[in-house]
Amino acid sequence: MKLMRVGEAGSEKPALLDADGKIRDLSGHVADIGGEAIGPAGLAKIAAIDPKSLPEIAPGRIGACVAGTGKFICIGLNYSDHAAETGATVPPEPIIFMKATSAIVGPNDNVVIPRGSEKTDWEVELGVVIGKTAKYVTEAEALDYVAGYCVSNDVSERAFQTERSGQWTKGKSCDTFGPIGPWLVTKDEIPEPQNLGMWLTVNGQKMQNGSSKTMVYGVAFLVSYLSQFMSLHPGDVISTGTPPGVGMGLKPPRYLKAGDVVELGIEGLGTQKQTFVADR
Repeated sequence: MKLMRVGEAGSEKPALLDADGKIRDLSGHVADIGGEAIGPAGLAKIAAIDPKSLPEIAPGRIGACVAGTGKFICIGLNYSDHAAETGATVPPEPIIFMKATSAIVGPNDNVVIPRGSEKTDWEVELGVVIGKTAKYVTEAEALDYVAGYCVSNDVSERAFQTERSGQWTKGKSCDTFGPIGPWLVTKDEIPEPQNLGMWLTVNGQKMQNGSSKTMVYGVAFLVSYLSQFMSLHPGDVISTGTPPGVGMGLKPPRYLKAGDVVELGIEGLGTQKQTFVADR
């Protein structure tokens, strides 16, 4: 299934995309796409509904594909070829940092370049949405705790991230720096998350063209690994790292400015399109 949230910010309705590409209203069956609705029982309940029995919703704004995210966890330098382009070495264990949940926006919302930014960058990433509470789970059982997958743009301000001392979080958490969606695609539709094509363009120019197969630490490993340190709860999102082609890795580096348009997508998970604007 392709689950989504549609409507103005703060007033989104839960919905699904049917086989004909029509948006169907789920609000008569679930309160939102999050919490119990994306657990095993909740997804089974939605799957049993005939999509044609649901009211059709006219296309409009698409919100973030999951509601109630408590943790937005990101993995750094998780593609060997991306690590190489930034001059870094692959870490012996995953680099974990947090993106503030206040950064989350819809997949096609404007992204605001923060005041003082000179190095706002792009990163297409595979997002993993947790469906049930995971604590001390093994790698073999880890995918049982995943509700599905989504496209994530881990927008980053590199000077805030690496030149202002301290941790990466402040360069990752600016308002609007977390577009996710358009859909939460349930895991039954993505049987092999480690072999998905990924791409990103800036003003129509292809910048990233990679695959999740070059991830150093795969989805099952990451869910298991993170669960050793913290409980993962329904609606939590893990953004799993980016392939090469980010602005800071270019020679000379290239960063985003107001008016730039970024489009990105992952095989089977849909596409995003954002216009970058200045913070007023």
